[in-house]
Amino acid sequence: MSRVLVISASPRRDGNSHILADAAMIGAHESGHRVDHVFLSDHVEKMLENCRECRQIRGGSCQLDDNYDTLLFDHIIPADGIIYAMPLHFYGMPGRLKTMFDRLFCYISKSAPHSDDVVRGLQNKKIGVLISCEESYLGATVGVVTQMQELTRYFNQDLAGVVIGHANSRGEVTEDPSKPTESAARLGSQLFYTRVTDYRVDTVRPNKVW
Repeated sequence: MSRVLVISASPRRDGNSHILADAAMIGAHESGHRVDHVFLSDHVEKMLENCRECRQIRGGSCQLDDNYDTLLFDHIIPADGIIYAMPLHFYGMPGRLKTMFDRLFCYISKSAPHSDDVVRGLQNKKIGVLISCEESYLGATVGVVTQMQELTRYFNQDLAGVVIGHANSRGEVTEDPSKPTESAARLGSQLFYTRVTDYRVDTVRPNKVW
Protein backbone atom coordinates (compact mmCIF):
# COMPACT_ATOMS: atom_id res chain seq x y z
CA MET A 1 0.00 0.00 0.00
CA SER A 2 1.44 3.34 -1.09
CA ARG A 3 0.69 6.59 0.69
CA VAL A 4 -0.78 9.43 -1.37
CA LEU A 5 -0.89 12.95 0.02
CA VAL A 6 -3.35 15.36 -1.60
CA ILE A 7 -2.70 19.02 -0.85
CA SER A 8 -5.55 21.48 -1.49
CA ALA A 9 -3.97 24.89 -1.99
CA SER A 10 -7.16 26.88 -2.53
CA PRO A 11 -8.50 29.19 0.19
CA ARG A 12 -11.93 27.82 -0.78
CA ARG A 13 -12.72 24.44 0.74
CA ASP A 14 -15.54 23.74 -1.71
CA GLY A 15 -14.06 25.29 -4.84
CA ASN A 16 -13.29 23.78 -8.23
CA SER A 17 -9.74 22.72 -7.47
CA HIS A 18 -10.94 20.86 -4.38
CA ILE A 19 -13.52 19.03 -6.52
CA LEU A 20 -10.58 17.85 -8.62
CA ALA A 21 -8.71 16.93 -5.43
CA ASP A 22 -11.67 14.93 -4.18
CA ALA A 23 -11.85 13.02 -7.48
CA ALA A 24 -8.13 12.21 -7.26
CA MET A 25 -8.58 10.97 -3.69
CA ILE A 26 -11.39 8.66 -4.78
CA GLY A 27 -9.23 7.26 -7.58
CA ALA A 28 -6.27 6.69 -5.26
CA HIS A 29 -8.45 5.08 -2.60
CA GLU A 30 -10.11 2.74 -5.10
CA SER A 31 -6.67 1.59 -6.21
CA GLY A 32 -5.87 0.52 -2.66
CA HIS A 33 -3.62 3.40 -1.68
CA ARG A 34 -3.65 5.08 1.70
CA VAL A 35 -4.93 8.61 1.13
CA ASP A 36 -3.98 11.59 3.27
CA HIS A 37 -5.47 15.03 2.61
CA VAL A 38 -4.63 18.48 3.94
CA PHE A 39 -5.82 22.00 3.34
CA LEU A 40 -2.75 24.16 3.05
CA SER A 41 -4.41 26.99 4.96
CA ASP A 42 -4.37 24.82 8.09
CA HIS A 43 -0.59 24.62 8.03
CA VAL A 44 1.01 27.57 6.24
CA GLU A 45 0.33 31.01 7.71
CA LYS A 46 3.72 32.75 7.80
CA MET A 47 5.83 33.84 4.85
CA LEU A 48 9.54 33.13 4.55
CA GLU A 49 11.59 35.67 6.47
CA ASN A 50 15.35 36.20 6.59
CA CYS A 51 15.98 32.53 7.27
CA ARG A 52 19.66 32.75 8.11
CA GLU A 53 19.00 35.40 10.73
CA CYS A 54 15.77 34.19 12.36
CA ARG A 55 16.91 30.57 12.76
CA GLN A 56 19.69 31.73 15.08
CA ILE A 57 17.06 32.47 17.72
CA ARG A 58 16.18 28.77 18.06
CA GLY A 59 19.53 27.16 17.58
CA GLY A 60 19.11 26.68 13.86
CA SER A 61 15.45 25.63 13.79
CA CYS A 62 12.73 27.60 12.00
CA GLN A 63 11.06 30.00 14.42
CA LEU A 64 7.89 30.67 12.42
CA ASP A 65 5.15 29.41 14.70
CA ASP A 66 2.49 27.87 12.49
CA ASN A 67 1.89 24.22 11.55
CA TYR A 68 4.49 23.99 8.81
CA ASP A 69 6.55 21.45 10.76
CA THR A 70 3.54 19.17 11.02
CA LEU A 71 2.85 19.50 7.30
CA LEU A 72 6.42 18.65 6.38
CA PHE A 73 7.26 15.88 8.83
CA ASP A 74 3.86 14.22 9.33
CA HIS A 75 2.48 14.52 5.82
CA ILE A 76 4.94 15.44 3.05
CA ILE A 77 7.99 13.38 3.95
CA PRO A 78 6.12 10.14 4.75
CA ALA A 79 4.17 10.30 1.46
CA ASP A 80 5.15 8.14 -1.51
CA GLY A 81 3.28 10.44 -3.87
CA ILE A 82 1.85 13.96 -3.68
CA ILE A 83 -0.97 15.52 -5.67
CA TYR A 84 -1.17 19.31 -5.59
CA ALA A 85 -4.61 20.79 -6.28
CA MET A 86 -4.71 24.51 -6.97
CA PRO A 87 -6.64 27.29 -8.66
CA LEU A 88 -4.68 29.42 -11.09
CA HIS A 89 -3.86 32.77 -9.42
CA PHE A 90 -2.63 35.43 -11.84
CA TYR A 91 -1.08 32.80 -14.14
CA GLY A 92 0.80 31.09 -11.35
CA MET A 93 0.37 28.95 -8.27
CA PRO A 94 -1.45 30.40 -5.22
CA GLY A 95 0.76 32.41 -2.89
CA ARG A 96 0.32 29.99 0.01
CA LEU A 97 1.61 27.09 -2.09
CA LYS A 98 4.57 29.17 -3.29
CA THR A 99 5.28 30.00 0.36
CA MET A 100 5.24 26.29 1.18
CA PHE A 101 8.00 25.73 -1.36
CA ASP A 102 9.88 28.89 -0.31
CA ARG A 103 10.02 27.75 3.30
CA LEU A 104 11.64 24.45 2.41
CA PHE A 105 14.85 26.48 2.35
CA CYS A 106 14.71 26.58 6.16
CA TYR A 107 14.87 22.79 6.24
CA ILE A 108 17.12 21.76 3.35
CA SER A 109 19.94 24.29 3.66
CA LYS A 110 23.10 22.75 5.09
CA SER A 111 22.93 24.94 8.19
CA ALA A 112 19.50 23.58 9.12
CA PRO A 113 19.16 20.74 11.66
CA HIS A 114 18.62 17.32 10.05
CA SER A 115 18.79 18.80 6.55
CA ASP A 116 20.20 15.59 5.07
CA ASP A 117 17.22 13.62 6.39
CA VAL A 118 14.78 16.17 4.99
CA VAL A 119 16.45 16.17 1.58
CA ARG A 120 16.31 12.37 1.43
CA GLY A 121 12.68 12.44 2.54
CA LEU A 122 11.67 14.80 -0.26
CA GLN A 123 13.14 12.75 -3.08
CA ASN A 124 11.81 9.90 -5.24
CA LYS A 125 8.12 10.72 -5.02
CA LYS A 126 5.51 10.58 -7.75
CA ILE A 127 3.82 13.96 -8.24
CA GLY A 128 0.49 14.94 -9.75
CA VAL A 129 -0.88 18.44 -10.39
CA LEU A 130 -4.51 19.52 -10.61
CA ILE A 131 -5.32 23.05 -11.78
CA SER A 132 -8.66 24.83 -12.04
CA CYS A 133 -8.49 27.68 -14.51
CA GLU A 134 -11.09 30.07 -15.90
CA GLU A 135 -9.35 30.55 -19.26
CA SER A 136 -9.12 27.98 -22.01
CA TYR A 137 -6.11 29.79 -23.49
CA LEU A 138 -3.33 27.20 -23.48
CA GLY A 139 -0.70 29.71 -22.38
CA ALA A 140 -2.54 30.54 -19.16
CA THR A 141 -1.20 27.53 -17.26
CA VAL A 142 2.18 27.19 -18.98
CA GLY A 143 4.02 29.13 -16.25
CA VAL A 144 2.80 27.08 -13.31
CA VAL A 145 3.19 23.77 -15.15
CA THR A 146 6.77 24.68 -16.06
CA GLN A 147 7.45 25.67 -12.46
CA MET A 148 6.15 22.32 -11.22
CA GLN A 149 8.29 20.54 -13.80
CA GLU A 150 11.39 22.30 -12.56
CA LEU A 151 10.53 21.78 -8.88
CA THR A 152 10.04 18.06 -9.37
CA ARG A 153 13.28 17.72 -11.29
CA TYR A 154 15.12 19.65 -8.57
CA PHE A 155 13.82 17.26 -5.91
CA ASN A 156 14.46 14.13 -8.03
CA GLN A 157 10.72 13.49 -8.21
CA ASP A 158 8.64 12.22 -11.14
CA LEU A 159 5.86 14.45 -12.49
CA ALA A 160 3.31 11.78 -13.40
CA GLY A 161 0.61 14.03 -14.78
CA VAL A 162 -1.16 17.39 -14.95
CA VAL A 163 -4.93 17.81 -15.14
CA ILE A 164 -6.47 21.18 -16.02
CA GLY A 165 -10.16 21.87 -15.49
CA HIS A 166 -11.84 25.00 -16.81
CA ALA A 167 -14.33 26.69 -14.52
CA ASN A 168 -15.21 29.93 -12.78
CA SER A 169 -18.39 29.57 -10.73
CA ARG A 170 -18.11 27.26 -7.76
CA GLY A 171 -18.65 23.66 -8.86
CA GLU A 172 -18.57 24.50 -12.56
CA VAL A 173 -15.57 22.27 -13.20
CA THR A 174 -17.91 19.29 -13.32
CA GLU A 175 -19.45 20.78 -16.49
CA ASP A 176 -16.14 20.97 -18.37
CA PRO A 177 -16.65 18.76 -21.46
CA SER A 178 -13.05 17.55 -21.26
CA LYS A 179 -14.12 15.69 -18.08
CA PRO A 180 -11.26 16.81 -15.78
CA THR A 181 -12.81 15.09 -12.76
CA GLU A 182 -12.48 11.76 -14.55
CA SER A 183 -8.88 12.62 -15.47
CA ALA A 184 -8.15 13.58 -11.85
CA ALA A 185 -9.55 10.27 -10.63
CA ARG A 186 -7.42 8.44 -13.18
CA LEU A 187 -4.33 10.39 -12.09
CA GLY A 188 -4.96 9.39 -8.47
CA SER A 189 -5.49 5.79 -9.49
CA GLN A 190 -2.47 5.54 -11.80
CA LEU A 191 -0.04 7.80 -9.93
CA PHE A 192 2.46 5.04 -9.17
CA TYR A 193 1.94 3.16 -12.43
CA THR A 194 2.46 6.04 -14.85
CA ARG A 195 5.71 5.64 -16.76
CA VAL A 196 7.75 8.85 -16.56
CA THR A 197 10.69 9.27 -18.95
CA ASP A 198 13.11 12.20 -19.03
CA TYR A 199 15.94 11.34 -21.39
CA ARG A 200 19.42 12.84 -21.56
CA VAL A 201 21.89 12.49 -24.41
CA ASP A 202 23.66 9.62 -22.63
CA THR A 203 20.52 7.80 -21.44
CA VAL A 204 20.54 4.11 -22.32
CA ARG A 205 17.11 3.33 -23.74
CA PRO A 206 15.43 0.76 -25.98
CA ASN A 207 14.20 1.45 -29.49
CA LYS A 208 10.54 1.03 -28.50
CA VAL A 209 8.61 3.11 -25.99
CA TRP A 210 6.25 0.33 -24.91
